[in-house]
Amino acid sequence: MTKKANKSIAVVLAVASVWACNPPQEQSTAAATSSVLTVSPADFAGEIDGDSVKLYTLTNGDVVAAITNYGARIISLHVPDQNGDLVDVVLGYSDLASYRQPDEGFYGAVVGRYGNRIAKGQFALEGQPYQLEINNGPNSLHGGTNGFFSKLWEVKHVTDSSLELQYVSPDGDAGYPGTLEATVVYTVTAANGLEIAYHATTDKATVVNLTNHAYFNLNGEGDSTILDHLLTIRADGYTPVDETLIPTGEITPVEGTPFDFRQATTIGARIDTTDAQLLLGKGYDHNFVLKKEPGLQLVATVESPKTGIVMDILTEEPGLQFYSGNFMDKVQHAKGGKTYGYRSAFCLETQHFPDAPNHPDFPSTVLEPGGEYTTKTVYQFR
Repeated sequence: MTKKANKSIAVVLAVASVWACNPPQEQSTAAATSSVLTVSPADFAGEIDGDSVKLYTLTNGDVVAAITNYGARIISLHVPDQNGDLVDVVLGYSDLASYRQPDEGFYGAVVGRYGNRIAKGQFALEGQPYQLEINNGPNSLHGGTNGFFSKLWEVKHVTDSSLELQYVSPDGDAGYPGTLEATVVYTVTAANGLEIAYHATTDKATVVNLTNHAYFNLNGEGDSTILDHLLTIRADGYTPVDETLIPTGEITPVEGTPFDFRQATTIGARIDTTDAQLLLGKGYDHNFVLKKEPGLQLVATVESPKTGIVMDILTEEPGLQFYSGNFMDKVQHAKGGKTYGYRSAFCLETQHFPDAPNHPDFPSTVLEPGGEYTTKTVYQFR
C-alpha cells in the first residue's frame, strides 16, 4: 500500500472518530482532525449581526478543504505531496478577527459583485451612469470597500465533500444596480480537485464577475517564495495596463515578452526585468486572454519543485488574472503564527476581463433579468 493511501485512510478514520462524537448537521464524516487542520474551528466561531460564522471542512479522503461562510473564504487546502503527506497550499490568517481587519488582502475570499478593477468606479448601463465605491487608488477593486469578501454568506447545504453558500446583494449595494442572488458551491471532487461553481440572477440589468482570491504556495503556506514554481498559462495574449493597473483596451501578444508562459517557465525567471508592464505592476498583476473554446477546459498548470505538487486550473472563464504577490509585505497573524513575506504566494483568478463594463470589445459582464450567470472553475491537484 502506498504512503498516499495510508495517509488517506488515516485521515478518513480520524475524521470519522472525531465527528462521530459530535457530528454537525448534514456532515457526518467530513472535515479533518486538529492534527490535519492548520486552524482551529473555535477561532472561526462567532456571530456577525446575529448570524453564525463557522468553519466547514470538506474532504474526499485525500484532499481536505476548510472554508468559512464569512466571505465564502477558503481558509486552508491540504493536498498530498510527492510522498503522500498532506501540505496546506493556501495562505490565510489564524482566526476570524484577522480576516475582518481593514486591508486584509481578500485572502481566500469570493470577490464581487465585480472581481478585479473598474476604472474610477464608474460605468454606464442602459444609458444610466453608476458610481461604485473607490478602494484602490482612483478605482474600485473587488466590489468596493464592503464587497462580497466582507459579507456573511448563508449556508444552504453542506455534505462531507460540498458546501453551498448564498448571498443576496440588494439593489444599490456598493453602487451596483439590481438585487443579485449569488450562490457558490465548493466541492472536493473524487479527482482531487476543489471545484467552485458560481450562479447568480438579478431583477435589474447589472454587471457581475465573481472569482475566488486564494493565495497559493505549492511549497506549503509559509514558505518564503513562489519564484521557483513552474507556471504554464495557455494564453497567446494579455491585457496591458496603465499606471493605475486599468486595462488600456489593447490585447498584446505574449510572444517575445516576459508574459509568455505558453511553455513551463519559473515565475521568477523574468519577473525583475525592466519590461514597462512589469514595472507598473511591480511584477505580474495582469489579465491573460485565454486560448480556449467554450466550456470547462485546462488553462494553466503550476508545479512546485520542493513538494512535487502539481495544480491544474480548469475554467469556463475567458480570462485569468496572474498576481505574483508583489504587494505582500510582513503579513501578520498568519496560520501557525507565521508572517508572510514578499512574493510568498501567487493568485490565479479565473474571470472576465478587468474594467470590461468600459470596454465594449471585451467579453460582456452584463447580466439581465431572466438571465443566469453560471461559471465553474476547478483547482485540481496531482
